[in-house]
Amino acid sequence: MIEVVDLTKTYKKVNVVDHVNLYIEPGEIVGLLGPNGAGKSTAIAMISTLIKPSKGDVLLNQKSVINDQGSLREVLGVVPQEIALYSDLTARENLHFFGSIHKMPKDKLKERIEIVLQEIGLQDENKKLVKHYSGGMKRRLNIGVALLHEPEYLIMDEPTVGIDPQSRNHILETVKKLNERSNTAIIYTSHYMEEVEFLCNRIYIIDKGRVIASGTKDEIKSILSSEKTIRLKLEKPSKKLVEDLTLNPMLSNILAKDAEISLTVAKDTNFLPMILKLCDQHHVALNSFQIEEPSLEDVFLHLTGRALRN
Repeated sequence: MIEVVDLTKTYKKVNVVDHVNLYIEPGEIVGLLGPNGAGKSTAIAMISTLIKPSKGDVLLNQKSVINDQGSLREVLGVVPQEIALYSDLTARENLHFFGSIHKMPKDKLKERIEIVLQEIGLQDENKKLVKHYSGGMKRRLNIGVALLHEPEYLIMDEPTVGIDPQSRNHILETVKKLNERSNTAIIYTSHYMEEVEFLCNRIYIIDKGRVIASGTKDEIKSILSSEKTIRLKLEKPSKKLVEDLTLNPMLSNILAKDAEISLTVAKDTNFLPMILKLCDQHHVALNSFQIEEPSLEDVFLHLTGRALRN
């Protein structure tokens, strides 16, 4: 098990990461969500022993790794947010180079390169220079490098940013299969709620350097168990209607895009007459409405007050 205990990083008297506590057990996928600037990347850098914390500790099987980085690095793979490959080398050459850094025996490294190329779907493109790869192919190779030494734990920092849907789906399926087949434990950060829904067993939401919620997907969603989300489709957009909805104390988390509006109300609120009255006042027809159970994104917005990509 990896445990993070009161992990803190201070820059210029500001706690970028502020007494974060979390854990990951063998075989589970844990999601780490937060807006940009929330402290996720700094926390990951400390967990992976790239930077030292100002306070707190990282434990592997109840033993500190702050001053014994090698013990964690032997069992940890990291997929960084930025592409970390040599563009003038082929995929096979990149894998051989990074495998050599891990001091893998030649026969074992040769075997693992073939297996990893198959897993990431680049076996037919392995002799092409990386600089000629698409963004999705580079992302997949980035993951392959982290898998070479068969880590027990894997940190994936937004591994699907900026790629096409086909490559994204391939990566998600690869992560799922890896976890199921080899029992690899994964810490996964993403800007896409549907990825977290698909992959993760447990979730930590971090904002302003602190963990503000944690639990299973159902436990996180239960934070809004007393509320429901309403999605409205209007005949045409109306800024004045949105303004009036925003001023209503019974409504919250109001988001408008073109002629569609989403909002949150208490479960026992009789919202429809109120909304119909407002639509009539602003001469806007309500084409349809839909009631939804709270989603992860609804909870995230409720807790942080801002969307994930802000």
